[in-house]
Amino acid sequence: MTGTLRIVHCFRSPVGGIFRHVRDLTESQAAAGHLVGIVCDSTTGGDLEEQLFDELRPSLALGISRTPMQRHISLGDIAAAWRTFGIIKELKPDILHGHGAKGGAYSRVFGSLLRVFRFRVARIYTAHGGSLHYDERTAAGKLFFSLERMMAWFTDYTLFVSEYERNAYHRKVGQPDRLSALVYNGLQEVEFVSVPAASDAADFLYIGMMRDLKGPDLFIDALARVESQLGRQVTAVMVGGGDQLPRYRAQVKRLGLAGRVHFLDPMPARLAFALAEFVVVPSRAEAMPYVVLEALAAGKSMIATSVGGIPEIFGTGSPALVRPDSGELAERMAQALSTPEAYAGHMPSPNLLRSRFGAETMARDIEKAYMAALPR
Repeated sequence: MTGTLRIVHCFRSPVGGIFRHVRDLTESQAAAGHLVGIVCDSTTGGDLEEQLFDELRPSLALGISRTPMQRHISLGDIAAAWRTFGIIKELKPDILHGHGAKGGAYSRVFGSLLRVFRFRVARIYTAHGGSLHYDERTAAGKLFFSLERMMAWFTDYTLFVSEYERNAYHRKVGQPDRLSALVYNGLQEVEFVSVPAASDAADFLYIGMMRDLKGPDLFIDALARVESQLGRQVTAVMVGGGDQLPRYRAQVKRLGLAGRVHFLDPMPARLAFALAEFVVVPSRAEAMPYVVLEALAAGKSMIATSVGGIPEIFGTGSPALVRPDSGELAERMAQALSTPEAYAGHMPSPNLLRSRFGAETMARDIEKAYMAALPR
């Protein structure tokens, strides 16, 4: 990319894969000499996210601006949107890159308003799953996909993080009339270092947001089934936060797993990987989850659901993949515990991961998209 650009990333929730994706991009873009900033919600995230923001601040010339943003559409959106627009207008971006449903809506609407004020701004959208997780046959799905079709008129470049996501967009929204590309999430080279399990490690680890979409309830049910199948107790660690966390604690207690399942606050993924022998990703829906890439790069054996872009990482038909069903999860978890060395052979090789999911490749391809999207 030639010339210095003012790049603003807009998204709602600074947790999980979207936040990781944005952090990687901002670091690469700032290192390339661009002026980069972040605009996101101020009501989500905890101590870990604050630490990550502190690490980013020195490199972000346009700073980190946080303001309340609601997850769902409501009258409160009007005030939140007006505040967010004021922040973005002051930053005078050349590139306004929206991530997720709310960030994508804000970036395209506000980018279009900035053009009315004679700003030269490119409107970029990455869904990261977002509204694409909705069923197009439901009332909510019909509403969101109608909005997506309308927003497509105000999008200069649409980026997809997996082939699954691109296909879902084509099926539910339509073929983009404007520029689009598939750019996989990428890992840093330092992440391709094995993380062995600690001497007191649990059997299984769940790490992620505590919400049903990510399947913590399936994971807990599967643990109880594994104990029944193997005729012995198993242990687990669940790392993450969210509004539904109390319900999962109650589920653990109800199934008689208390004392063998430990809940911990969010922490860096590589620290969490040392807490267990196997990583389980029981999601009901995904786009291209970073945690799967991170765990495989760290040399962890995994059991994952065959949803979203996950099969693009493992390969279709991988023995490590199951449906988002507690019975199937339990069967594969029991197999992994019984034959750990043989099960490890089902994991994709680090060289394959490097070739397809590198951070440098991701940043370079997204820079090309920015340049192609800039108004001439």
